[in-house]
Amino acid sequence: MAKVILEVNRLKKFFDVNRNQTLQAVNDVSFQINEGETFGLVGESGCGKSTIGRTILGLYHKTAGEVLYDGEDIHSLKENDRFKLHKKMQMIFQDPYASLNPRSTVQEIISEPMEIHRLYRHKKEIKERVYQLLAEVGLQRDHANRYPHEFSGGQRQRIGIARALALNPEFIIADEPISALDVSIQAQVVNLLKEIQHEKGLTFLFIAHDLSMVKQISDRIGVMYLGNLIELTKSEQLYDHPYHPYTKALLSAIPIPDPEVEEKRERIILQGELPSPINPPSGCVFRTRCPMAMLICEQQKPPFREIAPEHFVACHLYS
Repeated sequence: MAKVILEVNRLKKFFDVNRNQTLQAVNDVSFQINEGETFGLVGESGCGKSTIGRTILGLYHKTAGEVLYDGEDIHSLKENDRFKLHKKMQMIFQDPYASLNPRSTVQEIISEPMEIHRLYRHKKEIKERVYQLLAEVGLQRDHANRYPHEFSGGQRQRIGIARALALNPEFIIADEPISALDVSIQAQVVNLLKEIQHEKGLTFLFIAHDLSMVKQISDRIGVMYLGNLIELTKSEQLYDHPYHPYTKALLSAIPIPDPEVEEKRERIILQGELPSPINPPSGCVFRTRCPMAMLICEQQKPPFREIAPEHFVACHLYS
């Protein structure tokens, strides 16, 4: 049985907008990530998936619930213990343009975590480690002395990946690492992450809104909607047998590279506007856009339950 490396239990993260309003970014989300797997988290922009990633790392303080890494509650650790834990957990940020210091060279950007954690005694060792990391992500040694603005978007994201690998982590959160890149570059970055995972035995939380790309890299996938986790199962199972009406709508939006099949298939178009997380609907948060909504959907929030082996759904259609 696979070892559970990360456990998220009933996690909530709310933001105070003003005295009378609260934005419910993440509301009662639970899942586990096994050692060595890639867990995909998908959903529309603003659904709370990036907030989950940042709360897991401790960049945001939780409102309620717990985040356990190797059995330890991250948010309950003392500052020194959390500092040590950050060597094991790293993040690849969404925007390679904004996440790299424009005034620092690539050498300085990648070596900074090693210097903060005092990984090496001598600068020569750090420099050699930077060269090694650059080679691992497909860049050259002479790139170390250049600045971020001298690189393309794909190259900048490779620099961000090298920085995340600098401390030899066990677990990496990839927060939409390909959304800011050209389509032609996205597959290269995904393949690079898969190669690195295979070589180093890493565990990934891969956050994205592109379901077709998530399928290529993920072992299991969780679907988010308005701060709630609504479906979770193995990657192939989600694509072959989706249950939740929202998941079905998302999958219907993926283009099929066969003109005849694409022309005949039926696209599910959701009606209505996406509700605000400041004032989410009662009961099921998806009911205002769901073509199969019932009276109970307005009255009760559906439980997140297993309706098939390792397939969890929050929907009254399967209660």
